[in-house]
Amino acid sequence: MSTTDHLVYMANQIARELASQCPDRPVAATRDHIRQFWDPRMREAILGYLDRGGEHLSDTARGAVRLLRENAERAD
Repeated sequence: MSTTDHLVYMANQIARELASQCPDRPVAATRDHIRQFWDPRMREAILGYLDRGGEHLSDTARGAVRLLRENAERAD
């Protein structure tokens, strides 16, 4: 499994778990988790994966990474 595959797997797992814990805000909860706990290099890698299509991200994980991107762009 490549590093990118592992990050996608982790993002999907986190999204699945947080969807059950935070059913009213799974995308934001997943974004918050990635922002808080992932190393900046991991975040950059998953953002790059999204930029290349993000085809294996679940809908929740994809939405979370998009929010992460939007928040990063607003902070610049």
